[in-house]
Amino acid sequence: MNLAKVYHQFQSKRSQILKILTLCDSKNHPIRHCSSNATPAGLPKVPSSSPTGQEPLDLSKPIISYGQPMSSTHPHLLHEDELIPGIRLAEIQARRRALLAMVRNYAATGLDRNIKEHIVVIPSANKKYMSDKIPYVFRQNTDFLYLSGCLEPDTVLTLEVDSNGNEKSTLFVRPKDSHAELWDGPRTGVERSPHVFGVDQAIDVNDLKGYLIKYSFAHPQGLVWFDAKVCDLEDVRKIVGDVSKSEVNRSPVALIHKLRVVKTPAERELMRRTCQIASAAINRTIQESRAGQSEHQLFAKVDFFSRMAGANYMAYPPVVAGGSNATVIHYVNNNQIVRDGEMVLMDAGCEYGGYTSDITRTWPINGEFSEPQRILYELLSQVQRELLESLQSTGGETLDQLFDTMCLKLGKYLQEVGLIPRAVQGVELGRAAYKFCPHHVSHYLGMDVHDTPMISRSITLVPGMVCTVEPGIYISHRRKDVPPEFRGLGLRIEDDVLIKPDNQIEVLTEGCVKDIRQIEALIGS
Repeated sequence: MNLAKVYHQFQSKRSQILKILTLCDSKNHPIRHCSSNATPAGLPKVPSSSPTGQEPLDLSKPIISYGQPMSSTHPHLLHEDELIPGIRLAEIQARRRALLAMVRNYAATGLDRNIKEHIVVIPSANKKYMSDKIPYVFRQNTDFLYLSGCLEPDTVLTLEVDSNGNEKSTLFVRPKDSHAELWDGPRTGVERSPHVFGVDQAIDVNDLKGYLIKYSFAHPQGLVWFDAKVCDLEDVRKIVGDVSKSEVNRSPVALIHKLRVVKTPAERELMRRTCQIASAAINRTIQESRAGQSEHQLFAKVDFFSRMAGANYMAYPPVVAGGSNATVIHYVNNNQIVRDGEMVLMDAGCEYGGYTSDITRTWPINGEFSEPQRILYELLSQVQRELLESLQSTGGETLDQLFDTMCLKLGKYLQEVGLIPRAVQGVELGRAAYKFCPHHVSHYLGMDVHDTPMISRSITLVPGMVCTVEPGIYISHRRKDVPPEFRGLGLRIEDDVLIKPDNQIEVLTEGCVKDIRQIEALIGS
């Protein structure tokens, strides 16, 4: 049979039938222009309000698409005036002004005191590929997101200030491209970007080099703030290097991190939310854990429960370590079966609205602590309670002080249970404890898990900072200086803490169970 011939005959008949139907319809239902409130013939009328509380889709209005969710397109994610969930456009604009003020103040007190004109160049991230044409999930460069609110790749933000204090913000964006958008989704484009992102102007990113060349000629003494080491965009690194005197560039990263380390009220609310989501997800995972499950299944549970509660994704590859795997601090294989009598150490957090949580809990897979497990867990719980109490007080005014305090307290309690000899004292006691917990007890937390790494852990904690408190005990099977019943045990308890005024703290992960009785009851339920 000639399939091509049959197909053409079918298409011919179909065209004839459509012409007849169209002619009949035009006689019985003449075409008319509809008002904006009219319903096209043959379609059911849409009620003016919906039981869900959402406005019905207005088919008469053109659909405007953007390169990221907006309150008009995603009202279930963003309120009016929010550019990213929980953060209003005005706050992002205030961040840009604050950075430029810091740039001027920093320059005025250093070697650059004679330079009055500055341009800050902040690049976005680019798409990364796991294989040919298959991208990883895109995550925006954090500093760029903090200052722009833009979630699109291959974009650049520039901030300028002159000798008179006049400021200008420019966003270099990808132009609209119907073919590219067919494959990769919509772009905001040059025309809409000034309004969407609250910048003074938007320019095609392909014109970045010409813009910087003009700036260099107009401001020959201008200082370029750019950090090539943290730039994903190779062409931007080359452009800035070619145009500016790269040897006198200044990195803006430390100044941006100084802004980011202290959270605004809106950021604190987002930190509360991401910690609540992760806490509930871990609780549910503990409750549903059973002997014989794989670490991978527990990973899947905490991931599922986090996303179902609104998290974008996990904040980092979780550690799900059963048995002696918990003695490997960054164990992420997550492919072993957790056997009856073993404990699980889970280090997991999620990202919500661009802000991350970071929690660690340790529990017995069968719901009942053995005596050696109970001894170490109660010891570690006591250390963590005392560390939380010491924040902003003597021994806990900085994160480095908190680490020293942990080593001494952990050493003292390990001596009491016979794991460190009584004769060890002073500095040696702290060193002995460090062998049981060879990592820092805290780091800053925010848009990144290890947030604002340019900020020293030796500075005084101030209200608005968020940090972790995470003492641990890890005893390898190979250790011969501890009784056999303790070998192969790994434990960590980690909470996220908001520093508040008057030496107060708020444990953002308080809802995640950690008391022995609560854990055993939860699994038993």
